[in-house]
Amino acid sequence: MNKKIILVFTLVLAAFLMMGAASAEGLFGFLGGDNSSSSNDDNTFVVGFSEFPPFGYKDAHGDYIGFDLDLAKEVAKRNNWTFKAQPIIDWESKEVELNANEMDCIWSEFTIDGREDQYTWSNPYFNNSQVIVVKSDSGIDSSYDLNGKVVEVQSESSAYNAIQNNKTLNESIAEVNQVGDYDTALMDLGSGVCDAVVMDYPSANYRITEKFNDHGFKILDEHVAHEKYGVAFKKGNDELKDQVQKTLDEMFKDGTVDRIAQNYTDYGIHEQLLHP
Repeated sequence: MNKKIILVFTLVLAAFLMMGAASAEGLFGFLGGDNSSSSNDDNTFVVGFSEFPPFGYKDAHGDYIGFDLDLAKEVAKRNNWTFKAQPIIDWESKEVELNANEMDCIWSEFTIDGREDQYTWSNPYFNNSQVIVVKSDSGIDSSYDLNGKVVEVQSESSAYNAIQNNKTLNESIAEVNQVGDYDTALMDLGSGVCDAVVMDYPSANYRITEKFNDHGFKILDEHVAHEKYGVAFKKGNDELKDQVQKTLDEMFKDGTVDRIAQNYTDYGIHEQLLHP
């Protein structure tokens, strides 16, 4: 083979090898194969969330908004961080994604109760209630009327635990089914697949007001359980938690949290805030 051809071939091969190495490095970095604190640069605040209106969801313009995301955006702004909302497509994988450094925190209507040892938590900022949604003409007016009925909850939600921990309710219900999301559960309620849905009060209020207002649903007055929401960080990430907590405390103190909550008054957000 001509020496010039050999030289050209060698240079081309070397270039391909260098490109392959660079691609592999990028791939391993994306997968969390390095020792960085997140898969993004240090100036980017990556907030993992699932679409739980009114805490985090996509508006008509395709922008991510909601009470939790608005708080997170303000925290990022005050720390000169670049805010990035990262949807958690599979809610069951949230802890895996957080531990793989694909996000910096989970800020998404996330219940502390029962998960205290799984994450490093902020202080609780919201007092939530689990409520029962039924059809208005169902004849169900209290939890006692759920005897022998079928109830649906979202998979991996605290609503399921709330039912399990309520001995009277758990023993009277005929069946508790877990479904992918609350919209599915409410569609099942409307079609008669189930008799009731247990879910977070603000989410129930939002969906009945904005998405299912023609389905004749009602929220029962009694609450199945109370729980507190917090921001979850990777276990041991106290440095980031402390900085976010400091900023959030300042936002409570100067009235910013209350002003943001006023944007979601129709869904009962402001009344359930937990001030420091």
